[in-house]
Amino acid sequence: MSVPVHQAKAELFRTTGHPVRIRVLALLQDGPKPVRDLLTVIEVEPSNLSQQLAVLRRAGLVTSSREGALVVYALSTPDVAELLAAGRRILGCLLTDRDDLLTQLRSPGHR
Repeated sequence: MSVPVHQAKAELFRTTGHPVRIRVLALLQDGPKPVRDLLTVIEVEPSNLSQQLAVLRRAGLVTSSREGALVVYALSTPDVAELLAAGRRILGCLLTDRDDLLTQLRSPGHR
């Protein structure tokens, strides 16, 4: 039996509803990255990052590959980056009264 579209969408948004996962997806917009580089930027415990990467991989939002001893992650489709961009646009519209957060959202370093 297939899952209704609204249920599949809800699951997609639940999957992306974690700050570490959002940060990973944002970092991968610039291209594939090894886990060690993600750890340096995100600054979470390796086990926590591993758990979040596994969730993203199971959901099909990222792919992983081995390059020698490194495990490298990438977005599975450019549509994931478009989803993040849409989220930024929506937040920009909703947060006009929160100038500080709006400034952060508009800065190039915060995707």
